Amino acid sequence: MLAQVNEIALIRERVVNQLKAGTVDSNEIGSLLNKIKADGSFKNIKYDDLSRTAGFPQRRHVLALVSLAKAYQSEESTYYHNQLLLEKITLATKFWMDNDFIGDNWHNNQITTPENLVNLILLMGNSLPKELIDKSQPMIGRANMDASGARPSGDRIVIAGILAKNLLFNEDRKGFDEVIDIIANEIKFNNGGRGMQQDYSFHHREDRVNNTISYGYGKYANAFGEWSAYVAGTSYAFEVEKINQLVDYYLDGVYKQLVYGVYEDVSVKNRAIATKSSFKPKGTLEIERLLRSTDYRKKELEEIIRLRKGESSPSLSFAKFFWQTEHFVVQRPNFYTTVRMFSSRNKNMEIPYNGPGITTHHRADGTNYLMLKGNEYHDIWPVYDWQKISGTTILQKPNLLGGDVIQKAGKMDFVGAVEDGQKGAVGFDFISPHDGSRAKKSWFFFDQSYVCLGAGIQGSQDLPIVTTVDQVLLRSPVSILQSGQGATKLPQGEHNINQLKWLYHGNIGYIFPNDVTVHVSNKTETGRWSDITDQKNASTKVISEEVLKVWFDHGIKPENGSYAYMVFPSISENELKTIYEAGTPHEILANTKELQAVKNENEVQAVFYQSGNLSLENELNLQMENAGIIMLKLKKGKVESFSISDPTRKLTELKFSLNGLYTAKSDGLKVLKDKKTKTSQFIIQMPKGAFAGKSLSFTL
Repeated sequence: MLAQVNEIALIRERVVNQLKAGTVDSNEIGSLLNKIKADGSFKNIKYDDLSRTAGFPQRRHVLALVSLAKAYQSEESTYYHNQLLLEKITLATKFWMDNDFIGDNWHNNQITTPENLVNLILLMGNSLPKELIDKSQPMIGRANMDASGARPSGDRIVIAGILAKNLLFNEDRKGFDEVIDIIANEIKFNNGGRGMQQDYSFHHREDRVNNTISYGYGKYANAFGEWSAYVAGTSYAFEVEKINQLVDYYLDGVYKQLVYGVYEDVSVKNRAIATKSSFKPKGTLEIERLLRSTDYRKKELEEIIRLRKGESSPSLSFAKFFWQTEHFVVQRPNFYTTVRMFSSRNKNMEIPYNGPGITTHHRADGTNYLMLKGNEYHDIWPVYDWQKISGTTILQKPNLLGGDVIQKAGKMDFVGAVEDGQKGAVGFDFISPHDGSRAKKSWFFFDQSYVCLGAGIQGSQDLPIVTTVDQVLLRSPVSILQSGQGATKLPQGEHNINQLKWLYHGNIGYIFPNDVTVHVSNKTETGRWSDITDQKNASTKVISEEVLKVWFDHGIKPENGSYAYMVFPSISENELKTIYEAGTPHEILANTKELQAVKNENEVQAVFYQSGNLSLENELNLQMENAGIIMLKLKKGKVESFSISDPTRKLTELKFSLNGLYTAKSDGLKVLKDKKTKTSQFIIQMPKGAFAGKSLSFTL
C-alpha cells in the first residue's frame, strides 16, 4: 500500500511537471494581470452570453488562471511565488467559483471548465484557500464516467483523464485505480460504432463521418499517450500491446491523414474548416511519450519527429484507402493528395454544431485536394466558392441552403477504391442528396501523376452543373496552351478557354486530352469569416485573397456529361511541355457510366460499375462478372499480379476471366482453367464484416 501511495505521488508529480513545462511569457502574464478587475473578472471577456454560438468566451477566464498559475509555480518565471500574482489568482478564482458559469454546450461544462479547474488546483495545491478548492470540486466533478459526454468516443478518454487528475489531487487511490483501468482499455477497435475503426480511421459519432484528425488525434490518441507516459514504470503501466496498437493507429491512421505526417490536411477537416488556423508543423510530444514505453516501429516514429522539427525531408510513398470512412490518400515525397467521398453507409459531413461550417454541404462530394507544401489552401475559406470545391461535380444553385440541412445520408453503395499500398484507383457512383445531380467519378493514381474521369453527368434542374479541377490560392502566374497556339501567360481575370491542352500553375501541370472549353478565374476574391459560420465571435472584417479556379461547365440539365484531365504534381513548366509533346503516359481506355479505365505503360486500373469487358492489350481481354474495382500489372502479354475490391461491400465472391491459362496458390483465390477456350476464371473470396471494402492483392 505504501508503494502504491508513493506511485500516486510520483504520477501526480509527473502531471504537474507537464503542466509547468515550457517557457513563461512575462509580457503575456503582465498583460493578463492588468486585465483583472476589482471583482476578479477580466476586462476583455463577455460573461453574459452562454449560448452555443457564442463559443463560451468565459473559457478564457479559466485558461488565463492556468497560465497565471504556471507562472506562479515555475522556478524560471520572473513571477515565481510573486505575492501580487497569488492575490490576483485567488481573486479571479473566487470570481469563477461565485458565478459557476454553465454554457449551453455540454462540452463547456463536462470538459472545458473541469479540465482547466483541475489543472489550476494541481498547479496551485494548498496555495489557494481551502474554501475555493472545496467549491471547485462539484464543478470538476461534472467530468465523470456517468456524464453524457463520456460515451465511447474521443471525449470519453478525455473525461476519464480529467477525473484521474482530480483523484490524484484528492489522493483517492481506490478511485484512481478504477479510472486508470478505464483509460488503459480505451485503445481498441470499435468497428461500426464510435471509436477507432479497423482501418485506423476514427468515428466520433454514429454518423460515421471521418473524425480521425480532430477527436481521434487531438483527444482520443493523445489522451491515451499522455496517461501512458504518466504511469510508465509504475504498477499502473499500460500493457505494451495497447501502446503498440496506439503506435499503429498514429502511423497507419493519423499520420497518413496529415500532409507528410507534419501539416494539417484540409480534406479531413469538418466544421473546423470555418475557423481561422495557423500553418505550422504538428508537435513531437506525443511521439516522445510513446518512445518512453516502447521500441515498436521506433524508426518510423523517429522519422516523424525529424520531419516535424525540419531536420529531414519527406521520403515516404504510399496509397491508402480508409474503407470504413471512404477517404483515399496518396503521398509521394513531393506531393500529397486525397479523395473524400461518402456512401449509403456513411453520412456526408459533420453537422455544423455550435455554428462553424455552415457552407460545407458539398465537401465530401468527391473532393480532391492536392498539396505540395501543405499551405496551398490555408485559410482560403472566407473567400471560397463553396459550389466549386476541388474535384467535385456540383449543381450551381443560386444559394446554399442553411447549415441545418448539411448532413445527409448517401444514396449509393458503389463507393470505394482499390490499392496495393503504393498505387490505386477510386470509384464514386455519386448522387447528390442535396439536389439529385448524378455523376460517375473516378481517379487513377500512378507513380508521379494521376487521371481524373467523369461520365454520366446529369441533372434535372434548370441550373448548370460544373466539375471543378481545383480552387486554390493563386501562388504564381498561370500558363496555358491552346490548340494551334503557343504557350502564353494568362492575365488575371475570368476566362473561357477553348481547346485548352494544358494549364500550369504553382508547380502543377494539368493536361486536358479532349478538345473542351475550360473556365479559369485567376483574380482577387473577397469574403469574411463571419460568412461561413454562425458563431457570434467571428470576424466581420472583409479580407482579400488571390484565388485560382479551374472548372468544366456541363451546361443546364446535362444528360450524359463527361470530363477528363490528367494531373502532374511537382514539375516545372518545361517538364509539362515535354510530357505533352511526347504524349502522356496515360491512355484512357474507357470513360462511360458503365466503365472507366486508364492504362499507364504496363498497368491498367479499371472501375466497373457493372459487369463488362475491357481489352487490356492485344489478345488480352478482361471479363468482369461483377461490379468492382481492379488494378492489374501486365508482363509479356499476361497479367502478372492484380488487386481488387468490392465497393458495394455486398459480394462474398468476385469473379472475372482473362485470356490465357493461369495458376495461383493463394488463400482466398481459386482459378478455374478452360483449356478449350484458353481462358481462366478467377474466383476471389471477398473480405467480410469490418473488412468489407478492403483491397486484396494477388501475384500470379
